[in-house]
Amino acid sequence: MSQKARIYRPTKNAMQSGRANTQRWVLEFEPTMRKEIDPLMGWSGSGDTKTQSSLRFATREDAIGFAERNGLDFTVEAPKERVIKPKSYADNFSPDRLF
Repeated sequence: MSQKARIYRPTKNAMQSGRANTQRWVLEFEPTMRKEIDPLMGWSGSGDTKTQSSLRFATREDAIGFAERNGLDFTVEAPKERVIKPKSYADNFSPDRLF
C-alpha cells in the first residue's frame, strides 16, 4: 500500500490582509493511523510521523513530479482564484450610492 498525499496551494490567512504564504504549493501526507488519547496526559496523538511534515514546492508540476517519483497516491486541489472588484474612493461619496 502506498502513502496517500494531498497537493494544494494554501489560502490567505483570515486574520491578516497579506498573502505571504499563498504562492507556493504544499504536499501533505494523509494520516494512516487513528489519533488516540494518551492515558497519562490526556493529549491526542498517533505514531504516524509523516503527518507532522509538509513539503513546499514552487510549482504544481514540481509537487506532482515529486509524488510520482516517490510512488505516492495523490490528489491535487485546484486553488480558488480571487475576484477583485475595481473600486474608486470617489464612489463612497456618490449620490447614487446604495446604503
